[in-house]
Amino acid sequence: IHTGESIVVAPSQTLTDREYNMLRTTAIKVIRHFGVIGECNIQYALNPNSEEFYIIEVNARLSRSSALASKATGYPLAYVAAKLALGTPLPTIKNSVTGVTTACFEPSLDYCVVKIPRWDLAKFSRVSTKIGSSMKSVGEVMAIGRKFEEAFQKALRMVDENVNGFDPYLKKIDDEELKEPTDKRMFVVAAALKHGYTVDKLYNLTKIDRWFLQKMKNIIDHTTLLESMDQTDLDPETLKKVKQFGFSDKQIASAVKSTELVIRKMRKEYKILPFVKQIDTVAAEWPASTNYLYLTYNGTSHDITFKEEHTMVIGSGVYRIGSSVEFDWCAVGCLRELRNLHRKTIMVNYNPETVSTDYDMSDRLYFEEISFEVVMDIYNLENPTGIILSMGGQLP
Repeated sequence: IHTGESIVVAPSQTLTDREYNMLRTTAIKVIRHFGVIGECNIQYALNPNSEEFYIIEVNARLSRSSALASKATGYPLAYVAAKLALGTPLPTIKNSVTGVTTACFEPSLDYCVVKIPRWDLAKFSRVSTKIGSSMKSVGEVMAIGRKFEEAFQKALRMVDENVNGFDPYLKKIDDEELKEPTDKRMFVVAAALKHGYTVDKLYNLTKIDRWFLQKMKNIIDHTTLLESMDQTDLDPETLKKVKQFGFSDKQIASAVKSTELVIRKMRKEYKILPFVKQIDTVAAEWPASTNYLYLTYNGTSHDITFKEEHTMVIGSGVYRIGSSVEFDWCAVGCLRELRNLHRKTIMVNYNPETVSTDYDMSDRLYFEEISFEVVMDIYNLENPTGIILSMGGQLP
């Protein structure tokens, strides 16, 4: 399956250290042999049962996945590649995101990133929904969390604003659909877990690593737990736990037969609120100085203070047929104009392939869902002078 069509998780969760370093060493050898200076990516096929691997392709170019890698790790690939092409040696280039370390530092992450592509296949009547080696997706989203489950559920909501998360009621169980990857297979897996399929049975059907299947089972187990309660039974411990697993207020509400606003109010009363974290690309070895932010319930403190006045701009979300780069251009134009007026800006968007999510476009960049819950959470924390909704097309 094409990289651009895959659900990608960073840092790698299922490769052994030995496999990871074997592939890393090979990449460096191959690219040195070709004499590539600057941006280059290498793609492998690795046998899950042995250390046999194949190199599929080596591209001395930037792709959509390079933009993702750059934003997921806070390492400005294009900036560094351009400097190298002009003859500047690597140790003398500053990492413009961290501001402290040189570009020699390999990023190490203290958070989890999940990228999910968006396919708009429903718009075509005779197209196959199977995914494979050709690119069909029209966009992608990137979610950040402190737990895989948290980032995964965020990402599923980002791809489609009508989805509540890892929802077991969206698709029917079909073993054939579990064997063949399709654009909606995740939700068939959710349904199968809800109906008592074991992790081993699902592994044999889907060949998705057991580690991921076990994490997905955690989500479904918590869904079942919530469904056994009604809103009066919902205690602070359970509420906090499911928020840490990436459940949205709306998702919790539908499980306990309540409404989003009631759950939100309950959350405020119990003081279960998200913490703002910076993307820390040197995993706390150096102080992070970035304006790249995300919300998590798996934290105990904020990484930033909320003293200055900002103006908030809501971005356009995932690229889809009928809404893509033109709305991002509007949002970026808006950010630039606010800057000319000497106003500090906040950008909320989660699309890794856009200009609005570049670290130097706004004073604070929240890589977060564009939903009532999250926008309000950010609004309540930042208390901005104003919020601009008209620049991002339909979603804002």
